Amino acid sequence: MTRFMMAAASSIALLAACSPQGADESETDAPMNGEAMPADEADSMSAPGQGEEMSQEDSDAIASLLAGAQLVDILAHERREGDRARDEYRNPMETMAFFGLEPGMTIAEALPGGGWYTRILLPYVSADGRYVALNYQEDVWAQMYGENWNEESQAEIRNWPETAPAALAENGPVSADAISAYMLDAIPESEDGQGDAVLFIRALHHLNRFGSEHMDVALGEVHDFLKPGGIVGVVQHRAPADETDARASGDRGYMREADVIAAFERNGFALEESSEINANPADTADYENGVWMLPPSNGGDSEGEDVPPLQSVGESDRMTLRFVKPE
Repeated sequence: MTRFMMAAASSIALLAACSPQGADESETDAPMNGEAMPADEADSMSAPGQGEEMSQEDSDAIASLLAGAQLVDILAHERREGDRARDEYRNPMETMAFFGLEPGMTIAEALPGGGWYTRILLPYVSADGRYVALNYQEDVWAQMYGENWNEESQAEIRNWPETAPAALAENGPVSADAISAYMLDAIPESEDGQGDAVLFIRALHHLNRFGSEHMDVALGEVHDFLKPGGIVGVVQHRAPADETDARASGDRGYMREADVIAAFERNGFALEESSEINANPADTADYENGVWMLPPSNGGDSEGEDVPPLQSVGESDRMTLRFVKPE
């Protein structure tokens, strides 16, 4: 480890020690009554690598350390009080690290929904990056609503790009003006090449269940939105590799990993890496009503109720994939 890295790691450890949780210890360790710090200790805390030039590798590594420390604070924030119980299944810190997300990025989230990941992403990029929200195209919603696709529901979906920023801003320390929102078939050309990352977190099944053409339209728009080298992070309920087409179409929430990879590849992306961060071998994926029988949906019951034996399974088995737009 270089002097730059050692100094950065020491600084982060010092900040952690000075956090409210460690207040008692930091107070007792501090110099008392104006007592000066010993000269040898002061010298050891001087600027690292004085007279040296920081390498790009060191600079990137230090930025990664600082981003990790920032993410720890975000995950512990009170705004996530109601979300934290799901962390053990959704592994947000490990997942974001696997996707390579950084605070200065322009990050788009597909289908923010109730804001579980939004309450992490918005604070993460609020200072130096940008958050963009994406929603299913109108014809996907029309089929999801079915006979309830009426004037009221149509107006709700059609007005979403205008109404979403204010609602989403409640999930983080930003104003509505800092958030852009688009339908997945209507990302404006002015956004072409602006994105660093797009996330589909448990959001692909509805794009596929009514016909793969919806998936292709959405991924084509996402491809245009991303910079060369930009990534797409996918977390998706995983069907067994030998599941039938009908049961792995997305109707039950589950999709085969090979089908997801094929969809991205035919739209110009390359699979860079896969991970088992969000895997759950206990999920058999064979439930009558699909993934919604598992927590937190519990087949329609409230999250607090016991629904044996599926409550003990935990959340679904999920593929975690990172795709890249080739440079």
